[in-house]
Amino acid sequence: MFALAIVLTVVGLTVLLTRGSGPRATVTSHVGPPPPSSTAPAAPTTSTVPPTTTTVPATTTTTNGEGSLPQTADLPSTATPQFAAEMAALWNGIVTNSVTPAMPAFFPEGAYLQLKTIGGAQSDFENRLVGDYSLDIGAAHALLGDAAAQAQLVGVNVPASYAHWVPPGVCDNDVGYFEVPNSRVVYQVNGQTQSFGIASMISWRGQWYVVHLGAVLPPGGQGVVDDPETGPGSSAPSSTC
Repeated sequence: MFALAIVLTVVGLTVLLTRGSGPRATVTSHVGPPPPSSTAPAAPTTSTVPPTTTTVPATTTTTNGEGSLPQTADLPSTATPQFAAEMAALWNGIVTNSVTPAMPAFFPEGAYLQLKTIGGAQSDFENRLVGDYSLDIGAAHALLGDAAAQAQLVGVNVPASYAHWVPPGVCDNDVGYFEVPNSRVVYQVNGQTQSFGIASMISWRGQWYVVHLGAVLPPGGQGVVDDPETGPGSSAPSSTC
């Protein structure tokens, strides 16, 4: 979503840093009102995940079963054990530079196959979406540098007031969902609070899942860190699918 401003090469990995001061890369949104039973909150909320360096086992698969179930119009809450577990899994993947333990935080494959009307949806999920997710995790790991093993997750700030309902028929989607842009992953390393963004999360059955970590429209073959900042940073509204 953000323009690219800084290019770093760390152990052969190109890390593209996008800054909040520049324009964000977006895709056209045709967002309609949410279903009558769901209303987006008027104010941002913060989900605090307890500081941890605990490893989440790679076998954790909290989302597999949910992806096979039909969508609901429930607006996700960040105040759930599942969301905390997802963010801990994401952080573990970043710290260990591995997409496998971070997959519980990612949008379920079964849900994506229900969502998309495009041909080759499974290949698109596995090769493009998960491939980009893996590259972005590597870029975030490189951002942490040598202190990655000591870095501690403080929390994930989700700007709930930016959540919007994306109706069926938009962006090759057969099913509606909520989307929230530009959440902030807040962490501490070497005694300093720092943060970076989650470009986009979308809902399935009342839970948020990462669908684009570094950028909605990433450059091919390169990982992206979304708006890294000193301190907790701030979210910016944007319209995306």
